[in-house]
Amino acid sequence: MRSHRAFESEDANEAQWEAARGAAVGAAKWGVATAALGGLGYALSPVYRGLTIQFKVYIQMSGMILGGMIEADYRMRQYENRVRVQRRLARDRALWADYEKELAEIEKESSKK
Repeated sequence: MRSHRAFESEDANEAQWEAARGAAVGAAKWGVATAALGGLGYALSPVYRGLTIQFKVYIQMSGMILGGMIEADYRMRQYENRVRVQRRLARDRALWADYEKELAEIEKESSKK
């Protein structure tokens, strides 16, 4: 059986934590919103008041799960974009450093002549 070393990298670990933080924040935000809508439904709707407590909990949990998924996905896309930009900058800096080194060598050779 093969080991999945790709999931043990530092980037993967950071991405997992970013997604987890996003899920927690999204669940909290959407949980508050769903609770407010539930309170509004309880105050205004006889249909909502007639629902069982189990179904009301299910509705609350559904809102929190949806919010967690949306925010986790958003955070992952932001993280991937940030990592892509950082890698591009590192690559460009390395190319620029090579160019400066080469230019210094050319200037050194031309000053000897």
